[in-house]
Amino acid sequence: MVVTSVREAVIADADSRFDWDDDNIEHIARHGLEPFEAEEALDDPHSFTYGVESKYEPRFVAVGSTQDGRVIAVVYTPRGRRLRVVTARRTVGWEIARYRRRGRK
Repeated sequence: MVVTSVREAVIADADSRFDWDDDNIEHIARHGLEPFEAEEALDDPHSFTYGVESKYEPRFVAVGSTQDGRVIAVVYTPRGRRLRVVTARRTVGWEIARYRRRGRK
């Protein structure tokens, strides 16, 4: 497989802990985010997670920071050994307040 774009590289990364495809990449782009930012927030050791309702599968929201300090919320579901990012967005008031109370500004 010849990879010709960043998007194709993200999708083709078979070793990734994350499950990406055109749909979820395009979805988070509508919120002004890139896959690497969602991954950074999920990897943030100061992040916190809470469950959300879904008819179809277990879903969770992780609130964490990107390496440049942007605090975002990432909705994801476990898929085998990988995490499928459903969406990512800016945090709402209580999420950012709770994150900051955890000791990271």
